Amino acid sequence: MDFDFAGIVPHLPQYFRGALVTIGVSIPGALCGIIIGLILTMGQRTAFAPIRWLSSLYISFIRGTPLLVQIFFVFYALPGLLGFNLDAFFAGVLALSLNSGAFVTEILRAGLNGIPKGQWDAAKSVGLPPLKMWRYVILPQLFFKILPPLTNEFTMVVKATPMLSVITVVELTRAAQHTMNDTYRPVEAFLVAALFYFVLLFTLSRVTHKLEKWTEAYRI
Repeated sequence: MDFDFAGIVPHLPQYFRGALVTIGVSIPGALCGIIIGLILTMGQRTAFAPIRWLSSLYISFIRGTPLLVQIFFVFYALPGLLGFNLDAFFAGVLALSLNSGAFVTEILRAGLNGIPKGQWDAAKSVGLPPLKMWRYVILPQLFFKILPPLTNEFTMVVKATPMLSVITVVELTRAAQHTMNDTYRPVEAFLVAALFYFVLLFTLSRVTHKLEKWTEAYRI
């Protein structure tokens, strides 16, 4: 098979725009996923049984259904339930956030198991309320412990963004599809998209490596 990338070159700006969209949905999706995961984790550890039950139900539902179905639900069904339309970009971020939150919960749970029980007891003994205990005692330690798996989860979020093309979000994969339709060169179009994904994820891995080195001195 002969490769011909000459026809792909005029479409490179579209790839760069797609890469920016991929980053634009991945970062808020991952950050909101962390917030959702933290809320769910705290909900699972509360003494109020209904909240524990709802948190566990949500996690089981998200982990037990395909992300593609969740994306369709958020984009097509949720607006009908809420009574207003959702922009495709916002719907994509929301779907990624809701999905990632369930998996972040498991990461947080594993990290919490590594925090000595004495830390919880010490915080309670000085009379810290739950929110302050989490903010000043637990979360600072937890962050350093879960940084590597959180990075892996962020990688999974980036890899999930191609599914947003089904709701017309023009990210990298959608840009490659447009290029393929214009050039009739599917192999070259998707090879270029794969190269963009590799650069994004490789850069992320290097940044994470630097963060891990920086946090090593603070780990317990």
